Amino acid sequence: MKHLVGKKLPKKIKFMGEEVTIKKLSISEVLEIQKEYKEAEGSQDIGILKTIIRLAVEGASELSDEDIDSFPLDELANLSNEIIKYSGMDKGTAVGN
Repeated sequence: MKHLVGKKLPKKIKFMGEEVTIKKLSISEVLEIQKEYKEAEGSQDIGILKTIIRLAVEGASELSDEDIDSFPLDELANLSNEIIKYSGMDKGTAVGN
């Protein structure tokens, strides 16, 4: 199994009419998101949304806050939900649990 450490599991999905590549989040990335969620005290913090997208979308780590703020909120929320589902966080392991 050692050869699988760090392996990304990519998946192409539609975002704003274009294809983007997402990857499954690792346990350490999920823990990072959970920590940020707890620090936000369960509020609907846009920073958490940005973190999820930066961690899981190919090329998004290079986007500034202003770049991400230029996208429609519902499109970002849908993208984030796809990432959460693909990473298995929607089955009782969601960020807030």
